[in-house]
Order: sequence, then structure tokens, then C-alpha cells
Amino acid sequence: MILEAVTWNVRPEIFTLFGKMEVRWYGLLFASSFLFGYLIFSKFFKKENLPGELLDKLTIYMAIGTIVGARLGHCLFYEPGYYLKNPLEILKVWHGGLASHGAAIGIILALYLFSRKYKRPFIWILDRIVIVVALAGACIRLGNLMNSEIYGIETNLPWGFIFVRNQDFVPKHPTQIYEALMCLIIFGLLMRIYYKNDAKPRPGLMFGLFLIILFVFRFFVEYIKEVQVDFESTMPLNMGQILSIPFVIIGLLILWWSYKHKHKLKEA
Repeated sequence: MILEAVTWNVRPEIFTLFGKMEVRWYGLLFASSFLFGYLIFSKFFKKENLPGELLDKLTIYMAIGTIVGARLGHCLFYEPGYYLKNPLEILKVWHGGLASHGAAIGIILALYLFSRKYKRPFIWILDRIVIVVALAGACIRLGNLMNSEIYGIETNLPWGFIFVRNQDFVPKHPTQIYEALMCLIIFGLLMRIYYKNDAKPRPGLMFGLFLIILFVFRFFVEYIKEVQVDFESTMPLNMGQILSIPFVIIGLLILWWSYKHKHKLKEA
């Protein structure tokens, strides 16, 4: 029998604690991304003979930067009018609404503050953190799949998903899976570069590649995504595409800087 579509009717809740608190797949996957990131980074720290307590501090900075950045990114990029009129709603993260572009900005700012306080080279941190961020991106997109959200437009491809819980009974592109797979590919590529260079990759190489690959892919996958907010339907490029362009440009500049840095190291 040839597959025509996947019927997706998964409950986003796993179970309920004390009759009130719901434990959801999205929250579990989001939390697991920090756990996996911590375990991977602990291996990096051991390999590079760095103190473990520094990793604990880095994890706190990362968590705050990710959550605050993702929440503010959604509120200010996608629904600024509503949240500026109702600022207390910004604090209600459990109502949903996180933006990956905002998370990227929040992470970069948090890591910059970390590098200043603990005297670590900013580019050293960025090169390594993008490895675990790529893995976290895969976890979060799988969480979106479990929530039956952020999916694509109608498709006739055999792997289209019918999202029953949203009363969407036509096959749609499972863009959450596309993005999760790309994040895993990026994760594997960066891990290979890190270990192939004996934990001493060229400064800026991994960070630049991460930005370019992820946000070029994000730019094009937006063409097959449904609009997240109404005002995007009249725009030639949606908000996700507009926000992706600066990250790609920054990635190209970082790679150019990295190439120049390589020659300076050889001359030194």
C-alpha cells in the first residue's frame, strides 16, 4: 500500500501532575535540549582542560538568554501591537509564543556578557555553543510537531501530515521535521569539524557556517510554511525571511574574518 499522508493526532500533553500541572512534550524536549547541551559541553570542557564551575555559569547565561530572547522576539517581531498594549502578557510564557530569531539574539547577547565577565574570548564561546544550539533546535522543532504547530502549506507529497487536532484535514508539509533534520545535519557537521581539528577549529569557522546554513535553509523553508500572523500574508517576504537575512550576512562576514584570521596566524 502506497502512503498518501500521515494522520497526526498526537496529544501534546504527556500526563498531569497533581491534577493541575500538565507535562507536555514541548516542555520535555525544550528541557532536554539544555540537558544534552550540558553533557556535550562538559566533554568539550574536559577536552580543553577548563573548570567545571565555569560551565555551570555558562549554562545559566544560556538558559536566560534563550528564554528571554525567544519570548521577546515573538512579542516584538510578530505581535508588537498586542504586547505593547498588554505588557504583562509578555511574562505569560506558558500561553505560547517563542521565536527562534529572538532566541538567537538573546543567546548572542548573553554570551557576550558571559565573555566579558569571565574573560573568555567571545568567538571561542560562539564557535562551541552553536554545536549544542543546533541540537537544541532539533529538539524544539520536534516539540512543535508534538504541539501540531508551525507546519507548512498543503502538499500532495506522500509524507504530508494531516494535523487532526487543528481540524486540518488536508495534508500539509511537516516543516517541523524538515527543520529538525537540518539542525541534526548541522550538529553532525560542526561536531566533525570540532573533533577533526582536535578541539582547535579556526576561530569563527563553526559560528559562521552555522549562521549561513541554518538561516539560508530557514529563508527557503518559509516559502512552504503557513503564515504565523495575519499581517505576513500581504508581505513579499514574511517576518521569518526578513529576520534570516541579517544572520546570513553576519555569517558571511564571520567566515571572511575567519579566513583572514587564518592567514594572520600563519604569519605570526
